[in-house]
Amino acid sequence: MIAPGSQRRSEVHQPGAAPVVRARLGDAIAARRSLPIGAECRPDGVEFVVWAPARRKVELVLEGPSDSLSMASGGRGYFVLLTSRARPGARYWFLVDGEGPFPDPASRFQPDGPHGPSEVIDPGAYAWADAEWPGADLGGQVMYELHAGTFTREGTWAAAEPELPRLAALGVTLIELMPVADFAGSFGWGYDGVDLYAPSRLYGRPDDLRRFIDAAHALGLGVILDVVYNHLGPEGNHLRQFSPDYFTDRYQNEWGDAINFDGESSAGVREFFVSNAGYWIDEFHFDGLRLDATQQIFDSSPEHILSAVAGRVREAARGRRTVIVAENEPQLAALARPPDREGYGLDALWNDDFHHSAHVALTGRCEAYYSDYRGTAQELVSTMKRGFLYQGQRSGWQRKRRGTPANGLPPAAFVHYLQNHDQVANSIDGKRIQQLTAPGLHRALTAVLLLGPQTPLLFQGEELGVQSPFLYFADHPAPLSALVREGRRKFLSQFPGLATPRGAARLQDPADRAAFESSKLDPRTGSAETLALHRDLLRLRRDDPVFAAQGRSGIDGAVLSDRAFAVRWFDARGDRLLIVNLGLRQRLDAAPEPLLAPPAGTAWQTLWSSEEPRYGGSGTPDLVDGEGVWTLLPHAAVALAPAPAPGTGDGGS
Repeated sequence: MIAPGSQRRSEVHQPGAAPVVRARLGDAIAARRSLPIGAECRPDGVEFVVWAPARRKVELVLEGPSDSLSMASGGRGYFVLLTSRARPGARYWFLVDGEGPFPDPASRFQPDGPHGPSEVIDPGAYAWADAEWPGADLGGQVMYELHAGTFTREGTWAAAEPELPRLAALGVTLIELMPVADFAGSFGWGYDGVDLYAPSRLYGRPDDLRRFIDAAHALGLGVILDVVYNHLGPEGNHLRQFSPDYFTDRYQNEWGDAINFDGESSAGVREFFVSNAGYWIDEFHFDGLRLDATQQIFDSSPEHILSAVAGRVREAARGRRTVIVAENEPQLAALARPPDREGYGLDALWNDDFHHSAHVALTGRCEAYYSDYRGTAQELVSTMKRGFLYQGQRSGWQRKRRGTPANGLPPAAFVHYLQNHDQVANSIDGKRIQQLTAPGLHRALTAVLLLGPQTPLLFQGEELGVQSPFLYFADHPAPLSALVREGRRKFLSQFPGLATPRGAARLQDPADRAAFESSKLDPRTGSAETLALHRDLLRLRRDDPVFAAQGRSGIDGAVLSDRAFAVRWFDARGDRLLIVNLGLRQRLDAAPEPLLAPPAGTAWQTLWSSEEPRYGGSGTPDLVDGEGVWTLLPHAAVALAPAPAPGTGDGGS
């Protein structure tokens, strides 16, 4: 989650070659454990390990027996206990220097929420069926962002599982789950997680999540998890009870206390988060991670924590392919470069530049954090050719330089989208983008998204054209809920329409359960025409060898007018040309643009058009007449392929 348009100066420091510093248990204990802390099942009971360097005494309290069990020191601030009195399903707490009880910082499940007892989970009890699953890499992916609590009416992984075949048939290849780490309250986006090892009890038990991922793999779908390593939620966070070293006041964080990744006594903190990254890959078979708001992760260590996280993800996958995506508002391209090119070893970055330019093109509203964009043909061509628009130039909105050069990054390293959870919720009433623009414009830019060489991401329900909103919702108690509501109002007041009393009155209270309930996906409000549009475009992206190559053989673009442009794919199997006109009907009596010229001995033939009636369009006449005059359809995108020109037989000269 990110507050777009932030003017804070946030840096991700360059990585070095030194290995991550680890705060290890004794070798004998560490050798038999999959995680450095938490409860792990043994043949003779359960072994509990907790890191509490600021405490002298730690005791285990099992639910049921009234007495507590003292834990022995394991050195370096660790406390250890192996007891036969615990079994899988047992519930427990810790007492620290007589205070508490508190849940396990590395709890694998919190059945009653963050303030309740932890439950012993045996991850080996689940029988996986995905032994042949190779994992997922970045090439050719179509991503789909999904919030477990609103994707179905029931809001559970079990209810979401039957929807997976529909997504696979549509052409989705990689699901991105919004954060699932347990958080306080009965609903929320998940970015206020406090139990980072515990899948939220709101969506089911841990094995329900495993079954969801197992079912996805059986259908050829990868699954990555959105994780939040830049802060913890304000309610239910008990980490300070075990050590104040988890947090630092040396950095300013937009959402609370910054995580201590580089200060004194940070080795245990680093291990906690790095191990968490590997945990999701190892015990849940996730195919990678999406790292939230990495500009709020501060680290001056020789090896940046993000590099350490990437290394642990690859290690935990045991040869399976993985995808690691980062959200980074300053657009630091080094995040997606390999370590041997002084990078952090991640795979891809969200590209807000594409979204912001497309949003302005669709709505005409260049305000607030959209102020630096005009939605012009040039901007859209540049995003398709170069990814980020801001690669070190000055941002007028932020009043400073933004971005770094992205030379050498493949197109797939940029994740493009017309919608995501943040951007939908940042509109009044949580409206979807198709509700804010003309149908033809929406169809045309959907084609740009899904045929472009970057990695496209759809937000849940986008493929159906649903009318159900997606609002910001967070179930916090008073007075915290009032602070969250006021903070939300202040953030959205950067939009002139929402800064007025009448506009502000339209904002839904995030703590109102109605905000959550109304955000649940309602497929009945969708459109068969929108579904057909997405299905056909994704089929073309998958089956057409040139579009499927994601521009590896070369891509170029040209501006035809302020609102019209052409993008050309060059390929030995035959070029492709995409003509996009976001303005009025346009006639090109002269066309002094080389990209419009077909390959020798051929003529352009319509391969696909956004104006087909089955999508709600008005039909597609030929774009080029017998005299070679081009007519660009208004609010339309048309994909063209070369065919033998009349009189040339097989296309020879």
